[in-house]
Amino acid sequence: MDFDLPQEHKLLRDTVRAFAEAEIAPAAEDLDAREEFSVELTGKMGELGLFGMVVSPEYGGQGLDYLAYVVACEELARVDGSQAATVTAANSLGIGPIYYFGSEAQKQKYLPALCSGEGLWAFGLTEPGAGSDSRASQTRATETESGWVISGSKLFITNASSPISRGVTVQSVTGGRDGRPELTCFLLEQETPGFSATTMHGKLMWRASDTAELSFAECHVSEDAMLGTRGGGSNLMLETLDSGRLGIAAMALGAAQGAFEASVAYAKEREQFGQKIGKFQGVSFQLADMAVEIDHARTYLYRAAWLRDQERPFRTEAAIAKLFCTEMASRVTDAAVQVHGGYGLMKDSAVERFYRDQRILRIGEGTSEIQRVVIGRSLGL
Repeated sequence: MDFDLPQEHKLLRDTVRAFAEAEIAPAAEDLDAREEFSVELTGKMGELGLFGMVVSPEYGGQGLDYLAYVVACEELARVDGSQAATVTAANSLGIGPIYYFGSEAQKQKYLPALCSGEGLWAFGLTEPGAGSDSRASQTRATETESGWVISGSKLFITNASSPISRGVTVQSVTGGRDGRPELTCFLLEQETPGFSATTMHGKLMWRASDTAELSFAECHVSEDAMLGTRGGGSNLMLETLDSGRLGIAAMALGAAQGAFEASVAYAKEREQFGQKIGKFQGVSFQLADMAVEIDHARTYLYRAAWLRDQERPFRTEAAIAKLFCTEMASRVTDAAVQVHGGYGLMKDSAVERFYRDQRILRIGEGTSEIQRVVIGRSLGL
């Protein structure tokens, strides 16, 4: 068993880290304060090849593996959760469904611009009354002679209302039997009449990422806008979330790593009672526990990504990785604030932002409770 990160992945890690520290870090605090999505940074991340990472080069992608994707997401989140969220959602929720379930025509039409970072695509799943219970969706698609008419709304959708958003994959109810809805996904372009995307403000976390509320007022789409097969929406959604959870876990790992590094540096500088606070067991033990948790999380997450790359079953492992990494990030960032004391509560402190940004990770792309359901089912429960 070889636990060394391959050389090409180390190079990617170093490249993304250098970029994040040089380009994102200086702007992160200001963008967070102003709740501003950065088209400029998104473009630069596109130039670096951070969109369409696992997509074949024939569609404009980078042709990398999921381990590379996880490493990149981790390094971005180590500096800023907002920019990491833009990249992670674009790859897993935006590009992923089109790449894995789209027709050849759909891939050729949409993927090149999305893989370059020129445009962003979203995934419309959550609704005001449908979160963990995705089958409670009220958005409907009604068949017509010329295609479909979509009516309804979605909530908390990433990358759906920015200046470069190109459209959204909409999970809709297209029928049902015996009380079970038939769910189907459609590709809805941004300029479709009746479609509106309103940016949501006042967020606790990811304040510089784009989050939107969507409304579909009888949006007409053609038959070839259907993604995958009729009634295949639930399977499409589940497979998309399986891979997406690797990215969320990587973001949690990155946030924890960033908070940990800031805490170690602070413990070496801050003096109390005549010595550096890192010399006190009360602080050094907290830092040691943080190091242990981060190392365990990274080892397991990389294993889950490796399983995905080997095309082996990984649904349970993805759920375990997301559950452990996100709950680990909660513990580590909380400890980081404690180490920093009052300074950790100030807006100009990086750990304050890490503490806020990590909180969504136990909710997005399947709550911790849902991960436990997935894991429990794998045990035959």
